[in-house]
Amino acid sequence: MKVKIKRIDKSLPMPEYHTDGSVAFDLYIREDAIVPADSFRLLPANFIVETPPGYMLMVTTRSSSAKKKGLNMRNSVGIVDQDYCGNDDELHLMLQNLTDKDIEVKRGERLAQGIFVRIDTAEWKEVDDMQNKNRGGFGSTG
Repeated sequence: MKVKIKRIDKSLPMPEYHTDGSVAFDLYIREDAIVPADSFRLLPANFIVETPPGYMLMVTTRSSSAKKKGLNMRNSVGIVDQDYCGNDDELHLMLQNLTDKDIEVKRGERLAQGIFVRIDTAEWKEVDDMQNKNRGGFGSTG
C-alpha cells in the first residue's frame, strides 16, 4: 500500500516496521520536552499522513513506553481520520505521565506506534425491536 507522508523534521527517520512480523510502525517525538508528574502533554510526532481510502490510522502507545518511561497516551488510542492530512495536520501524541516525577522526553524517541486498519462506514437502519437474545450487561462474559 502506497501512503503519502510528509516529515516536518527530515533529519528524523521515516516511520519504520522494526521486524518482518511487525504490524505497527513507530512514531518519533519531534522535540525535547518535559511531561510533568501526574500530568499530560501534547507532543508533535513529526509526520503528516494521508491515510488511504478504506483505512483509518490508529495511534497507540508502544508497549514499552509505560514500563520504561512511565508514559501512556492519555486517550489510550488515537483515531486519525482520512481527511486529517493538510499541511498543518501533524500527528501529535497526548502523553500522560503515570509517575510522581517529571519525565524527560528526547527528540527522536519512539513512544507511540501507528497501524492502518481497514474500515467501512455504516448505513443505519433504525428498528423498534432487536430480535437477538440479550447477552448481559457490561463485563458479563467473564
